[in-house]
Amino acid sequence: MADVAERAGVSRALVSIVFRDQPGASRETRERVLRVADEIGYRPDNAARLLARGRSRTLGVMFTAHQTFHADLLEGIYGEAERLGYEVLLSATAPGRGEAKAVESLLGHRCEAVIMLGTGAETAELDALGRRTVAVAVGRRVSGARVDSVHTAESKGIRQAMDHLVELGHRRVVHIDGGKGPGSAERRRAYRAAMRRHGLGDEARVIPGDHTEQSGIEAGRLLLAERDSGLPVPTAVLAGNDRCAMGLLMALTRAGVEVPRDLSVVGYDDSHLSHLMPIGLTTVRQDAVLMAEYAVRFAVERLDDPDSAPREAVLDPKLVVRGTSGPPPADG
Repeated sequence: MADVAERAGVSRALVSIVFRDQPGASRETRERVLRVADEIGYRPDNAARLLARGRSRTLGVMFTAHQTFHADLLEGIYGEAERLGYEVLLSATAPGRGEAKAVESLLGHRCEAVIMLGTGAETAELDALGRRTVAVAVGRRVSGARVDSVHTAESKGIRQAMDHLVELGHRRVVHIDGGKGPGSAERRRAYRAAMRRHGLGDEARVIPGDHTEQSGIEAGRLLLAERDSGLPVPTAVLAGNDRCAMGLLMALTRAGVEVPRDLSVVGYDDSHLSHLMPIGLTTVRQDAVLMAEYAVRFAVERLDDPDSAPREAVLDPKLVVRGTSGPPPADG
């Protein structure tokens, strides 16, 4: 700022007024100061100025690398944060880099609040974090912890998917489990409940898995091996999420199985990749933009009122029918 002031022939205080966009400088002076700053490559350090006031106005976001639905959520988070005057700082979890390290990195960079996408932390861990800083969990239900949460009504989404498959005529529907992934326990329970409700409880089967393409590939290989052994095969598969469903479709396509003629597949999330495939994926849509908006607003509002009770936003899902679901084969 001293260099700008010297070259522009004004005081440092006047340079500060210009960059804070405060009254006290003429239009000609403002233009001259900004032109000189541009010539010497000076940019005001907004972060330093905010920290001097005890604020960073930065929201930290923990997400999982390669999780496509998290990418959709991040787009919404950036938009809402900018609208409310906040910056966003990202920290990813990955093999060898767990949630605790990702969150501590955000706090170390003076983020005022932490938004956790798809956290798998225990309730006690979330409660401890919520007592240290403002925290919001996205993608799962949280009870008994001092954090706000935003998630979809998982059971309603699974019920829509199962009703769709049963109405098409499917009776042998298997579910690829999401393991410890966010919402997996609720989806698993809802699948079993839907099978019982349709009088298909004896046909219910859960294949262990997780929220990755590899999980879908392995489940596909298992089902193909059972088919080759002469065992009864399902006519439809409800995958734990879209990534798992895509892995399953890869395995089936490579083996010559036609979807949905031979087997119907339904995912969960409606991530941006689900409708970019050669055959669109039937899936349960979570409104990523609305989830992101709730998460950002919860974080910002709690910064203004840190003693308020934890809040929970439960959003309605919607089944999106595309090309991977159809009637079961005639012999199914």
